[in-house]
Amino acid sequence: MRGLLLAAAMLGTVSAAHAADMPDLPVLRGGFTDGLSTARVNWEGYYVGGQAGYGSSDENFNGSTNNMVAALVANNVIQETGIGQWNLNLGKQSARSTSFGGFAGYNLQYDDIVIGLEGSYLHGTFGGTARASHGPLTFGPLSDTFYHTVGATSTSAISISDLATLRARAGYAYGSFLPYAFGGFALGNADISQSVVVTDRYAATFAGSQSSCSGATPPVCYSLSSTNAQHNHLVYGYSGGVGVDINLYGGLFMRAEYEYIRFTSQVDTSINTVRAGLGYKF
Repeated sequence: MRGLLLAAAMLGTVSAAHAADMPDLPVLRGGFTDGLSTARVNWEGYYVGGQAGYGSSDENFNGSTNNMVAALVANNVIQETGIGQWNLNLGKQSARSTSFGGFAGYNLQYDDIVIGLEGSYLHGTFGGTARASHGPLTFGPLSDTFYHTVGATSTSAISISDLATLRARAGYAYGSFLPYAFGGFALGNADISQSVVVTDRYAATFAGSQSSCSGATPPVCYSLSSTNAQHNHLVYGYSGGVGVDINLYGGLFMRAEYEYIRFTSQVDTSINTVRAGLGYKF
C-alpha cells in the first residue's frame, strides 16, 4: 500500500513537470463560424439577372392641352372670348401596376468599395387618363354682332409600357451584403394622346342663343375638334434609388431595390417601383 502511494506521487510530479515544460497553445475561437462571417465576397465582374416588381405612376396632366385649344380657335371669332387662355384643369392621376424585366452590369471592387455600371429593363403598364370641361359660357355680342355660348372639353392620356434605365452604382460590401445607391438616365416607350372639342352656339340675341339650333341661320350650333396621338413615342428622364444585393452561393445573389423615375414629356410622369430579383455574377 505504501508503495502504491509513493508511485502515484512520483507520477503526478513527473506529469506536472512535463506540462510546465510544454508551450502555451493558442485558443481556437469561433472556428469556421468566424471565418464565414468575415469572408469577403468577390463582387467584381459581369452579372445578369431577372426581376419583378410593383409600383405606382403619378401623372400631372395640367396644361397638356391648352396650346391645342388656342390653335383650334386661332382663326375663329370666338377667340375674342379668351378661350385660348382658359385653364382646362385636368389635374393629377395615380395608378398601380406590376412589372417584370431584367438587369445586367459590371462591377469594379476596391477593398470593400464596389462601383459599377448597370442597365435595367421593366415591362408594365404605367399611366392614366384625365378629362376636364369648361363652360359653356355666353359672350357677346362679338365682332360678328352675335352672342356666342362657348364650351371646351379636353382629354389627355399617357401609357408607358417599357422602361429602361442606365445608371451608375456605388456600394459597400459587408460580408455577404452589398447595399448600394444609384442614379442615371431613363427612357420610356409611351403612347400619348390629347384631344380637345370646342362647342359654339351663336344667335342674334342672348335669348335666341337658348333656342333650338338650325343648320344654316342663327341660332346655329357647331363644334371644332383636334386630336394629337403619338404611338411608341420615346420619352426621356432620370432615375435614382437604393438597393441591396445578397450573395447566396458562389456567384448567385438575390436583390431588393427601390427606384424613382421621372419623365418630363407633354405629361409630367413620376414612377415609383419596388422590386425583387435574382442574379448571377460570372
